[in-house]
Amino acid sequence: MKKIRWGVLSTARIGTEKVIPAMQLGEYCTVTAIASRQLEKAQAAARQLGIEKAYGSYEELLADPNIDAVYIPLPNHLHVPWAIKALNAGKHVLCEKPIGLSAAEAQKLLGAARKFPRLKVMEAFMYRHHPQWQWAKQQITQGKIGEVRTIQSFFSYYNTDPDNIRNKADIGGGGLMDIGCYCISLSRFIFGAVPWRVCGIMEEDPNMKVDRLTSGILEFASGTSTFTCATQMVPYQRVNIFGTKGRIEIEIPFNAPSDRPCKVWYGDGNRIEEVVLEVCNQYTIQGNLFSRVVLEDREVQVPLEDAVANMQVIEAIISSARSRSWINVEIDTFA
Repeated sequence: MKKIRWGVLSTARIGTEKVIPAMQLGEYCTVTAIASRQLEKAQAAARQLGIEKAYGSYEELLADPNIDAVYIPLPNHLHVPWAIKALNAGKHVLCEKPIGLSAAEAQKLLGAARKFPRLKVMEAFMYRHHPQWQWAKQQITQGKIGEVRTIQSFFSYYNTDPDNIRNKADIGGGGLMDIGCYCISLSRFIFGAVPWRVCGIMEEDPNMKVDRLTSGILEFASGTSTFTCATQMVPYQRVNIFGTKGRIEIEIPFNAPSDRPCKVWYGDGNRIEEVVLEVCNQYTIQGNLFSRVVLEDREVQVPLEDAVANMQVIEAIISSARSRSWINVEIDTFA
């Protein structure tokens, strides 16, 4: 079967160390080009990864007629502008999370994408495609834990480098945008809805002016979700989903390892069952799924409307933290 020919905008570490090597293992993917604003960086990455073409500008890569789709691991403030340029160049787009800097910016991308109904665009929340999350969602759909009542999630790492893009406020840095977005996304994924109101608390780094500790409460029609994300704390991640009849615990919910099995636990109050999932790479799965969508001209697994909704909740958390009050989430502005 034909493979989708991918180009990558940027030599960012997430791409060169995680996503590109994984996509190169995909049955439906081939990475044929990489671009950087410095040709030497693109050439070095191409040599390292065995990529055929290296470009010294993103525009050159988008002009290549032999590239079908682009993966965008650029800093957050460049996601929407370059995704739109890629669409205008006739390319399908897989863009890193968060989709942009604001709901309005995400809405702008959605509007642009609707002008190109043949082209596929998706936010790269790779965790959703991992078998552990598909398993959890299936158990919940089948009623194995009863009615979902609350979710608790935690995600942290330690990074105080002022030159790191995650610590630059003007380009969308901070814990909520970088990793808190996962906690919001998974809550909406599990509840299958958007929270109707939220409450947030944020602690800002006094020098870098980015949030380094953020906690939030999301209130859904049928339950709640609480989360904490932190960028200057011991690295850790965990998700617990509680229902009226049982619970699910996911050991490594986001950065799922590709070199060993993942574990999840199911408990019903009387017993705890450990479920061990086969070794897999969630980035390979994501690349294959998106490539098949392109090849078979189907709808993407997670539409852009979902990305807009996630940005709306992120904005509501920020607004709540600043006003020290509950904030209602407008859920119909992206329709």
